[in-house]
Amino acid sequence: MQVIRITKEFKFEMAHALKGYDGLCRNIHGHSYELLVTISGIPVSDTDSTKLGMVMDFGDLKKIVRRSIIDEFDHALVLNRESAEDFNMDAEMFGRTILVDYQPTSENMIIDFAERIKPLLPENIKLHHMLLRETVTSYAEWFASDNE
Repeated sequence: MQVIRITKEFKFEMAHALKGYDGLCRNIHGHSYELLVTISGIPVSDTDSTKLGMVMDFGDLKKIVRRSIIDEFDHALVLNRESAEDFNMDAEMFGRTILVDYQPTSENMIIDFAERIKPLLPENIKLHHMLLRETVTSYAEWFASDNE
């Protein structure tokens, strides 16, 4: 049996601010994010299965990632919980704000995203790799092999 990797891509819009940062990213600003999620496993060999030949149905992977990440983060403002005191969070424009316990960099967000996805995958499927593209030229990557 051979292990195969499959990847599903997602796109979402999100704003953030980096409290205490010494550059422009300390201000609220947004990005068009791209998230690539790669899983690995052995394709189903049961000839009676409707998933014959699949590592995992792309649609099932899409549901997991949408529920755990995209539906929450798309068109949201993500701030370090400590930043909330810097803003009038009662204003209507802050209605879709996510407060996290970390600086919302691509590096920290991809760690958070990996931790959200891993427990939702079937036991025979492993999260192999994730890539979070923040701009056309900048991205963060997470590999299971680096975090075992």
